[in-house]
Amino acid sequence: MTPPLLQATGLIKSYPGVRALKGVSLTLRKGKVVAVIGENGAGKSTLMKILAGVQQPDGGSIAVDGREVRLASVLEAQALGIALIHQELNLADNLDVAANIFLGRERLKRGLIDTRRHLEEARVHLAAVGLAVDPATSVGALSLGQQQLVEIAKALSVEARVLIFDEPTSSLSSGEAANLFRVIEELRSRGVGIVYISHRLGEVKALADRVVVLRDGENAGELAKSEIEHNAMVRMMVGRDLSQFYAHEPHPPGPVALEVEGLRTAAHPEHPLSFRVHAGEIVGVAGLVGAGRTEMLEALFGVTPPMGGVVQVGGVEVRPSSPRDAIRAGLALVPEDRKRQGVILQMAVRENVSLAALQRDSRHGFLDRVREDGLAAAMIGSLRIKTPSAEQPVQFLSGGNQQKVVLGKWLAMKPKVLLLDEPTRGIDVGAKHEIYRLMEDLSREGVAILFVSSELEEILGLSDRALVLHEGRITGELPRNALSEEAVLHLATDTEALV
Repeated sequence: MTPPLLQATGLIKSYPGVRALKGVSLTLRKGKVVAVIGENGAGKSTLMKILAGVQQPDGGSIAVDGREVRLASVLEAQALGIALIHQELNLADNLDVAANIFLGRERLKRGLIDTRRHLEEARVHLAAVGLAVDPATSVGALSLGQQQLVEIAKALSVEARVLIFDEPTSSLSSGEAANLFRVIEELRSRGVGIVYISHRLGEVKALADRVVVLRDGENAGELAKSEIEHNAMVRMMVGRDLSQFYAHEPHPPGPVALEVEGLRTAAHPEHPLSFRVHAGEIVGVAGLVGAGRTEMLEALFGVTPPMGGVVQVGGVEVRPSSPRDAIRAGLALVPEDRKRQGVILQMAVRENVSLAALQRDSRHGFLDRVREDGLAAAMIGSLRIKTPSAEQPVQFLSGGNQQKVVLGKWLAMKPKVLLLDEPTRGIDVGAKHEIYRLMEDLSREGVAILFVSSELEEILGLSDRALVLHEGRITGELPRNALSEEAVLHLATDTEALV
């Protein structure tokens, strides 16, 4: 039998205070898609970085075409035909598309970069991923979805035989995701082996020939094509059944906590926004990419000050010209991009949790360390943050636990209104369940929650009401008894306006 295209055996990897891999194995054959799934912290990203030469294992072996190799660098992995599509985009915004595709592998002519050849070859790779942009376009001018496709084109340019996708659709619209799946099918037909990581189990079921499940840094089992079902994957990932995944229990709302009248955002100043959120109420915000959902939350929090309108928190008018104004009024924002805007990765859990409360918890210009330690311990306990200690740098935590640190930072301020932007993006099914439980607990305590989600299941399962945006306008408001996928999509695409 032909040896596997790629085979990892007994891989071991440790970080300070954490053993990320405890003897993990994986086999990939030509023309196959192997999905790797597991909760955050299961070891998926560590495994992928080792296979791509980004990091080296402490033990175990890797073989390509049956021959044992040592992947000491990304370049060595690429030379063997292995390329990694990072979840966090790895592009230079100040360079054009063609320059990014050939960065570090520039085509030269008489000692100078052959720009013309770059553009010509880049067009071929862009066509392969269905991205219709001029390769001379600056990457910084592209959408996140388009940048993701440039990453894939870059990987194809090294003639990869093994492509590793780490959460590739996290920044893509449904149309761009469908195009990516078409590209993956084409690559599979050409004999390319695909390793596919995704928390979106529907994608895994549609694409994978086999599923490898990791749990706590170890192989938890495998599923053949005929066995790949949502419940089977969830059981193997978390080691238990997750009954009542969305256990939302509506309860009578309190007084109006947030009242917005005629809010005009910098992105869509021509469309004033008006709505209310009551204490103890969970209001979902739905819409397609570019609908203006994030911009609305950022205007409310003063990240991008609104261009007009009136905002009241608890009946008191607020002028959110900066996040400081919003925090003083009782608002808190958990941003979409937690790594850039939510935490400081190099700092400890303790330091991150206390960031928003520094002024409150300082005495005569000095931080009250006893109070900070107590706050960190309380948040680690109540939010079930998995960390060796409060001194662990946040960069070594899983995505789900990083998100809990962001939440802890704001819950320490005891907000009246909690704004959540894609609160479960990029985290596993078990961590999602814990975030949902926390939202339920906060709503019962009287916190008003306004949350943005691109996952319709979350909007339908968690919301007391839903606001639907289209191109900066609120096209409708749906009470819980009227929430359905059809109703939300009808308003999100502004069907009436298209008739």
